[in-house]
Amino acid sequence: MATAPQAQGLPVLYRDLAPLSSLDHAGWSLRPMEDLSVIADVHAVPLTVDEFAVAQRCYPIVFSSGPDPVPLALMGLNEGVNVFVDAAGQLAPKTYLPAYVRRYPFMLAQLQQGAEEMSLCFDPSAGLVGPFDGGTPLFDGDQPSEQCKATLAFCEQFETAARRTGQFMTDLKATGLLEEGEVTINNPEFQQPYIYRGFQMVNEEKLRDLRGDQLRKMSGNGMLVLLYAHLFSMNLMTELFTQQQAQGKVPPQF
Repeated sequence: MATAPQAQGLPVLYRDLAPLSSLDHAGWSLRPMEDLSVIADVHAVPLTVDEFAVAQRCYPIVFSSGPDPVPLALMGLNEGVNVFVDAAGQLAPKTYLPAYVRRYPFMLAQLQQGAEEMSLCFDPSAGLVGPFDGGTPLFDGDQPSEQCKATLAFCEQFETAARRTGQFMTDLKATGLLEEGEVTINNPEFQQPYIYRGFQMVNEEKLRDLRGDQLRKMSGNGMLVLLYAHLFSMNLMTELFTQQQAQGKVPPQF
């Protein structure tokens, strides 16, 4: 159900990646993203720990399966389903848009394996960066424009949050609280319940049974509030399913 960023070398949404350069892209501009069609069939979006508090009001927050799990905001319960983006590519009102999507088509990336420095890159296939007549210039001569500087700053903030998230996941795995999850949706209209697996979640019973010193440590380092944001968000699973059902996006039962 919930998958981590794709394994072909590029993360979710990105189909290609090119470094932004004042030499190669002089005179290029950024065109505004007019809709969110790029995530219309994306059911799970990576999330940073900085976003848990606000994201848990809109989405169930789960963790991807596998040895290197990442937090995910569920925008649908089935592959290819996003109940928050309509046919016109518009986001549902009062819905939080994860920073992962807001930084697209840009991201910071290491151009050479093992290099410490990261460069601002973009996805050419997005059609948002190019030699357009309109749009916001990315360079002023051979210098980055204010738009380019703002984009770089946002991507740097995202990478900092991503590093905090990586440390959180390392610490979470060490607690032994993370386990394979399962959600069962029952409804008299169905011949049988819908069962969703393929993600990880925190075992609430194990969390309650932790020793006092462990809980104090988790409270002090901020982990405890993040875990409860995740657990509270799981109450939205049934609501998410109901939204899918209302939109006719629930798989048929056989």
